[in-house]
Amino acid sequence: MKRNGFDVEVKQVSNLAPVKEQYDIPKNLLSCHTSLIDNCFVEGHVPVEAIEKLLAEKPDIKGISLPGMPSASPGMPGKKNGPFIIYSISGNGSIAEFMRI
Repeated sequence: MKRNGFDVEVKQVSNLAPVKEQYDIPKNLLSCHTSLIDNCFVEGHVPVEAIEKLLAEKPDIKGISLPGMPSASPGMPGKKNGPFIIYSISGNGSIAEFMRI
């Protein structure tokens, strides 16, 4: 994110479970990293294009997620095996496709 011009404050915590619970991130959309941007969560190895869309459009959602740790997603090694499907989570907990990359 720093390489893409974002100001980043990293907070190392030993247990992310309370953060994930606080933001009601659905269990099926969990990943290894949780970021907070403009009162929204960003869960997982989400590509910068999705974060830029989130910031530009400012949808009325709780956050976005790229579940798991897909090969070739930002920070992950390997070959991309298909589109990255990023999901949005609304205030009522409903899940929808946010975008594909």
